[in-house]
Amino acid sequence: MNLAQLLDQLKADGRFTRNVTRWQTLPPESPVYEPYPDLLDPSLVNVMQQRGIDQLYSHQAESVKLAAEGKSFVVPTPTASGKTLCYNLPVLNTILDNSQARALYLFPTKALSQDQMHEVHGIVGDLGVDIKTFTFDGDTPETARRAIRSSGHIVVTNPDMLHQGILPHHTLWVKLFENLKYVVVDEVHQYRGVFGSHVANVIRRLKRVAEFYGSHPQFICCSATIANPAELAQRLTGLPMAEVDRNGAPRGEKHFIFYNPPVVNQELGIRQSVVKTTRRIAERFMNSGAQQIVFARSRMRVELLLTYLEKAGRRVGIKNGDVRGYRGGYLPLERRAIEQGLRDGSVGTVVSTNALELGIDIGRLDVCVMAGYAGTVASTWQQAGRAGRRQNLSAVVLVASSSPADQYIINNPDYFFGRSPEHATLDANNLVILISHLKCAAFELPFTTDENYGDQPVMEILDYLVEQGVLHRSGDRFHWMADTYPAEDVSLRSAAPDNVVIINQSVPGGRIIGEMDLFSAQEMLHDDAVYLHGAQQFHVDKLDWDRREAHVKPVQVEYYTDAQRKSELKTLTADDTLPFTYGDLAVGEVGLVSKVTVFKKIKLGTHENVGSGRVHLPEMEMHTVSFWWELPEEVTEEMSADGLDLGDGLKGLAHLLSRVAPVFIMADPSDLHSTAMVRSPFTGKPTLYIYDAFPGGVGYARRIHQQFSEICLSAREHLHGCPCEKGCPSCVGPAVESGSTARKAAAWLLNKSVFAAAEG
Repeated sequence: MNLAQLLDQLKADGRFTRNVTRWQTLPPESPVYEPYPDLLDPSLVNVMQQRGIDQLYSHQAESVKLAAEGKSFVVPTPTASGKTLCYNLPVLNTILDNSQARALYLFPTKALSQDQMHEVHGIVGDLGVDIKTFTFDGDTPETARRAIRSSGHIVVTNPDMLHQGILPHHTLWVKLFENLKYVVVDEVHQYRGVFGSHVANVIRRLKRVAEFYGSHPQFICCSATIANPAELAQRLTGLPMAEVDRNGAPRGEKHFIFYNPPVVNQELGIRQSVVKTTRRIAERFMNSGAQQIVFARSRMRVELLLTYLEKAGRRVGIKNGDVRGYRGGYLPLERRAIEQGLRDGSVGTVVSTNALELGIDIGRLDVCVMAGYAGTVASTWQQAGRAGRRQNLSAVVLVASSSPADQYIINNPDYFFGRSPEHATLDANNLVILISHLKCAAFELPFTTDENYGDQPVMEILDYLVEQGVLHRSGDRFHWMADTYPAEDVSLRSAAPDNVVIINQSVPGGRIIGEMDLFSAQEMLHDDAVYLHGAQQFHVDKLDWDRREAHVKPVQVEYYTDAQRKSELKTLTADDTLPFTYGDLAVGEVGLVSKVTVFKKIKLGTHENVGSGRVHLPEMEMHTVSFWWELPEEVTEEMSADGLDLGDGLKGLAHLLSRVAPVFIMADPSDLHSTAMVRSPFTGKPTLYIYDAFPGGVGYARRIHQQFSEICLSAREHLHGCPCEKGCPSCVGPAVESGSTARKAAAWLLNKSVFAAAEG
């Protein structure tokens, strides 16, 4: 049975189709070609034609022209659309013309760096010229590093290595910085939130060092399809960005199936296991002989699905090694062998975390099955793009879990299949992150009194660092004077500079398995917490708060822990207040004093509360940015007249909005916190707050402020479609937590907002 026959069989299977919320058939698209621009070196054109590329896709040709005009630009096109030529052609063409020219390629992962380096090597080898391309990362031996610094035409690295291994040692990289013509930033949509805010500052430092050596590089950025690629690239690089928005690549017919497992517990809103459902669907495709990739959100899910599918394969005679797993933790040689097996067809099914989401070359696959929503529309399309990478028939099945984001997407397919609604955001001027990188920048080069950092005047911060003994002012210059090496202390993945180290005590002498910021550590690493790391469970024996150490041991238990943080807003300054259809909206800075007091033990699968405990940790204070919705004073009486409780409604609505909003702003639910007050001490009215879970904020609250009407409308649709009766984890939270009228009261508030908007 081939893939087309299996799809016909699935369409005729009532047990399958009754759980399908959308079967979208995307028609094939023909390529849009343009000839090679005359400005390209004839030898480069000749090599590309020898490799079977007789013409360029329209977006590739446009990229070459923009680069020749000296413009920085972003290319937001789908997976497998040939984005690599959008930067390789301009870069190689420039180096062929000027052998001193240099380029820096930034990729978010080491695996992607290695993959792209091999692609460039292949073209350079065919050209028969001496263009040296090197990967510079943590695995690069010291002997090779010296050669890369002196003679590398194209240096392929990642933001972390640029931050810690290149910029602080720029005097060893004079050849690169004096001749830097291009900086390529791939997978730009990955640089958002805290990580994006850090990387924007790393790029500020890169431009500052390059300018010191007399160069002003062009930036070529590539992105998945999001709503604001040019805006994001501009925020990231600090430069005006042209946008190449025409995709000329072809596409085969693709069947995209949204599958929602049946409800097994109506009251709690729990659905059939996403792992078991994915296994069953993947087995059907495996039996058809289709080559497929199965994506799972965690390492544990990968290993579970791999075990199930290996057993199923043996039952139908599939040979050993045809079904493989792929995730972090596998050795590099093993991962390379799996990638090669996918390219040559010897691996028929691979079960992977999002490690294979990005553009590593794994050839042409027929089917993609996703065990759960990937977290963003952009990432979901990236994963879906792994199937049908040429003009062949392909199928994608998204299997939803019970989580609010999964249920929102699976029940709102128009949201997914319409124009990308996701706005990625970052805040390069987050004060905590800014100060960290100003220290790094001062270590690299002294600041002058009239110097801006990016678009920011920073004299006040520099004077503060002088007072702290970190910088020394001499005339009109600020010099680094501390003994420490600042980049080592700045993690690009965390806003706060201070972290708790997690130590596995089951290993002799203890082994560090990770770290976590202080705010999150109080909720996830308190004494007796069950901490998940790489999908493995650990019991926290002790959180040594003074030493910033969490001592953990592996366990296997049937529950997870959920800590309750009590937060109190201490200060409030409104930057921007707008009249809303019902009440007012505002965004501004808040001071939070919070304390984790208790934790609950929640049974896996059923979400039952099976125990609790006390937490004894100090209060924490954090300044961040919050959005808030201030309701009219008369809302209490209006709701009471309808038999509803305002407190229930606000609590349920806070739960719902903080889980729907991340879908729009490309955030993880843990990136936001929410709280609601029946009478706020600041506004004197009922108010709902949603704030960034990071010191200083990273732009999420401000984006919610801009998109709140759209978020409210979608939350209302999601609540209306939820099959529970009084509330569940997929909407306003379980009724036992949010209140008996929470669902109806939250719906009342959302209806009031939406209807008021319609009347207005």
